[in-house]
Amino acid sequence: QVQLVESGGGLVQAGGSLRLSCAASGDTFSRTSLGWFRQAPGKEREFVAAIGWSGGTTYYADAVKGRFTSSRDNAKNTVYLQMNSLKPEDTAVYHCAARGRFYAPSDAENAYRYWGQGTQVTVSS
Repeated sequence: QVQLVESGGGLVQAGGSLRLSCAASGDTFSRTSLGWFRQAPGKEREFVAAIGWSGGTTYYADAVKGRFTSSRDNAKNTVYLQMNSLKPEDTAVYHCAARGRFYAPSDAENAYRYWGQGTQVTVSS
């Protein structure tokens, strides 16, 4: 069982930056791939980024590539999403998600077993 708690969301002007954190419980974090997804009002949840358990493998959605960076600190059981050059269209609730142990990172929502409650990110124009 893995529990995930996101933090770091807020209101920021376009062009600004935020860093989201996702703290995980459980002793298998270091062998678990994590993903970030977001859901804007009236839209379906979409993939943002994913990171393998060593941090050496990362994937990004085209919409955020070059602006967002995912990293992790296995000693702190925490994964991060650094978001730069934010745009109003980045406004959404951001969720982190965890796969089962030893699975590779994925951009598929149904590949993830555990989900956090989300943190709101609002980018004003």
